[in-house]
Amino acid sequence: METIVFDIGETLVRDDRLWASWADWLGVPPHTVSALVGASVVQGRDAADALRVLRPGMDVTEAYHARAAAGRGEHLDETDLYPDVRPALAELRALGLRVVVAGDRTARTGELLRALDLPADLVVTSQEWGAAKPDPEFFARVLEVSGAAPEATLYVGDHPADDLFPARSAGLRTAHIRRGPYGHWWADHPDVLETADWRVDSLTELPALLGGLGRREIPVAESQG
Repeated sequence: METIVFDIGETLVRDDRLWASWADWLGVPPHTVSALVGASVVQGRDAADALRVLRPGMDVTEAYHARAAAGRGEHLDETDLYPDVRPALAELRALGLRVVVAGDRTARTGELLRALDLPADLVVTSQEWGAAKPDPEFFARVLEVSGAAPEATLYVGDHPADDLFPARSAGLRTAHIRRGPYGHWWADHPDVLETADWRVDSLTELPALLGGLGRREIPVAESQG
């Protein structure tokens, strides 16, 4: 393995603040939004459908810009990172692996993440690329910045439909993290078990799994967590 690429939401960054801020903007209790997000997850739908249940016909992008204009836009700081992020990314880089962060987020999120000075070689978002998951164009861009062949590039994410399946279709290796609502709910689905080369509960498991590989490939049967 040569390059490790990480999803953002619920892989590196907790989404607590994201959904709480939408609850505040819509004037509903945070628990209401969380419950509706959960319902969307178990139905295999886009989590943003939770907002459209609360405000039928809502244009989420338009509402996002309205929030920003009202001074209630995105905020992200060190407390939004999962505690294993910095040690895991730093250790992977110490192993000589290229570390990339690339996920479905706004350009503003990209700015905020880069300001945190993560131990990563590149931090980029879907809005900055003009391509969002699961569009094949997103994963084509992942391979462009990877600097490695698809089989030597590992994509790590929580969301089967947005992360694992399209990454595998693009020829990348995949790791599923059991984290966040999608990561937990779909962790043992047969398609996830078949698709994921590795399954982990924490990012700090990755250096131990990959450190002994160097640039060798290993049979998928050995890589299941």
